[in-house]
Amino acid sequence: MHGVWTPDQVRAAEQRLFRTVPEPTVMRRAANGVALWVRRLLAERLGRVAGRHVALLVGAGNNGGDALWAGALLRDRGVGVTAVLLAPEKTHPEGLRALRAAGGRVVEAADAADDSGVADVAAEALRRADVVVDGIVGLAGHGPLRSLAAAAVDRVSAPVVAVDLPSGVDPVSGAVDGPAVSATLTVTFGGRKPCHVLGAGLVRSGGVVVVDIGLDPHLDEPDCSVPEAGDVGRAWPVPRPADDKYSQGVLGVAAGSANFPGAAMLAAGGAVHTASGMVRYAGPAADAVRQRWPEVVAVGSVGDAGRVQAWSVGPGIGTGAAGREVLAAVLDDAKPVVADADAITLFANDETLWDARDPDVPLVLTPHEGEFARLAGQRPADRIAAVREVARRCSAVVLLKGNTTVIADQDGRVLVNPCEHAWPATAGSGDVLTGMIGKLLATGMDPLWSCGSAAHVHARAAEIAATGGRAPSSSAESGDVDPVGAPIGASALLDAVPAAVREVRAVAATTP
Repeated sequence: MHGVWTPDQVRAAEQRLFRTVPEPTVMRRAANGVALWVRRLLAERLGRVAGRHVALLVGAGNNGGDALWAGALLRDRGVGVTAVLLAPEKTHPEGLRALRAAGGRVVEAADAADDSGVADVAAEALRRADVVVDGIVGLAGHGPLRSLAAAAVDRVSAPVVAVDLPSGVDPVSGAVDGPAVSATLTVTFGGRKPCHVLGAGLVRSGGVVVVDIGLDPHLDEPDCSVPEAGDVGRAWPVPRPADDKYSQGVLGVAAGSANFPGAAMLAAGGAVHTASGMVRYAGPAADAVRQRWPEVVAVGSVGDAGRVQAWSVGPGIGTGAAGREVLAAVLDDAKPVVADADAITLFANDETLWDARDPDVPLVLTPHEGEFARLAGQRPADRIAAVREVARRCSAVVLLKGNTTVIADQDGRVLVNPCEHAWPATAGSGDVLTGMIGKLLATGMDPLWSCGSAAHVHARAAEIAATGGRAPSSSAESGDVDPVGAPIGASALLDAVPAAVREVRAVAATTP
């Protein structure tokens, strides 16, 4: 896994580092990392470094200083460098001196006759640049780009390397509320920040690389963690020689209806494709489930299901009296529960259901944003903080679906699964995820990790289905675009789950 740290955590770590290492030394380490990745980008895309041209978009403070120092290092490698100053009176003085001493060119962004427009000389430098370095604002910045910066960014057509984060992206939420930079590559320092994995910031950051500037020993525990394929593959349950169908976990699925059996078949299928063992279905879609999945033991009610180690409940059960009866029966069984869709609405509308639950038995809630708003009272602005608070209040593991899935437990632990594509955004894909999480819970896996593992494989299965199994999306080093894909339905995603499991297990077998 790799960690994600908040801007406040990073700033505190920097101050501790500055007690032993002079700040200019740390800045030059950061600049060296930026220059290194700019050179790699030039070499990969254009075949050579010397003789190419790089433009620096330089704002106030240390972020602009990092860009200027990087420009000085690039000049030493034969790169033509022009710094476009957006706030000349606030430009980092040491960085500016270093660039000039190295032979870099410096121009002001604002047109002397009209400070709302970009000067011709600055516009020309941006137009002919082979790479542009975004050093406009750093972790202290909030809100969209100001008019001059936005006008300058509009002149850029070359690949952009962002220093720490794309300017205009909120560093905490990853939100974009106006003009902002879209980077090909983001070079950040010490560790990833929330904006690199959340919201629009995930896409705007492009590929993200982390440069070691000496912060690592000074960083606190990460605010949240991102599971990687090897982590998921090592934890994924597979049958061992002494196993039988019962020892690998039995999941009960309570979903769907006679008129709408799709949710039942997708949830049951998600469980079947996730792990060996046994799946029991309980509900009015028993005939349809039995026909689609002959390996599932299907009965008409929760009371007839027999013994299980966990339940997946909610998709398609309805929010009326019948649905409430199903949810109450599942809770009464006192086994770990994954509650999705209609079950979440029932919880939100009927406080007595919380009383029916044994608080010592794990509960997982898997809302989309609309369902989450029913639990939280509003749609989340800061997704990590909001999910953490609802998990604490509900004494549950909460998985908030979205382009980035955020998962928190009642103890404050958070996992984030950033997804650089939107292939799972199709009707029924959540039902598949409900079955997957439930089956991992039934094997005895930790509830938080059950959610994180299932979310990772679910997203990859969607990508495999959409792209025909081609390589995973963007490369962190080059910012390459996704392979061409086609829209899919939930059934295609479901069919690709075994391929995604094989893939993460293969990664686990070849990495420490």
